[in-house]
Amino acid sequence: MHLLQVSQLQKIYGNHEVVQNINFHINQGECVALLGPNGAGKTTIIKMILDINKLTSGQILLNGKRHDQMRKLIGYLPQHPTFYPWMTGRELLTFMGGLSDIEREKLEQRINELLELVGLGDVENQLIGTYSGGMKQRLGIAQALIHQPKLLILDEPVSALDPLGRRDILELLKVIKQKSTILFSTHILHDAEELCDKMLIINKGQLLVNGSIHQIIEQTQKPIFIIQAPQLSEWVHQLVNVDIVESIELTGNAAKIRVKNIEQGRNWLLSNILNLHLPIQKFELVQESLEEIFLRMVKSF
Repeated sequence: MHLLQVSQLQKIYGNHEVVQNINFHINQGECVALLGPNGAGKTTIIKMILDINKLTSGQILLNGKRHDQMRKLIGYLPQHPTFYPWMTGRELLTFMGGLSDIEREKLEQRINELLELVGLGDVENQLIGTYSGGMKQRLGIAQALIHQPKLLILDEPVSALDPLGRRDILELLKVIKQKSTILFSTHILHDAEELCDKMLIINKGQLLVNGSIHQIIEQTQKPIFIIQAPQLSEWVHQLVNVDIVESIELTGNAAKIRVKNIEQGRNWLLSNILNLHLPIQKFELVQESLEEIFLRMVKSF
């Protein structure tokens, strides 16, 4: 049984379908990225899993329970968490643990463990109002873990942080993922690539890709030929209507030509170059990076 099972998930606001029949699952111990541009529907999906937003149709099961019965199994950090600035870090965790009905003796032990995990032990008695953005994110992760949830959900956990704070949170998540199941949304591909076992790429409310990084690259990658020569523009313009060519990017004397098939593309391009006696300086086959795949899929959708 999957830990989280999402089936035919749909959300409609008025006449606008913002989430369209999405299906995916997450297994115990996986770290999964919900990836897409701003406005793709990531937060809407998360809020339906949390039962903050009601489903229009579909089903969500967590550990076999319906989504409206499973809040206690989820730890959640919103994109812009807010805390009482007059509380200390320890006081906040004590308050959150009380809301989760954790026994006092167990709660003290749990708070100590979490403060050490997120690196806030030295500032646990400082007012939250004095915390930096990165410290607040660490505290937010600690409060999301206070009740030992089955699933940890993070909505854009590093989007508002500076580079140093972002790196600290990513390193923390690498530690947490060893013992937790994580779903986090992001529009930063590098973060997903660094942390995740699996990616869900969505755009305009539809699921475009679902799989591991290896599977995504293998299933969607397009071969690219880099060709460099003086005055390429005239020749490149003639390739626009060639069936084997999928797209062309010309920068100065270098052309990046994406083709539908490696062998056919190589043979046709070389034959055409030889027939025209083009003074080629470079002819190189490269593969698309994950970022190039993501951008191509989002732009073409």
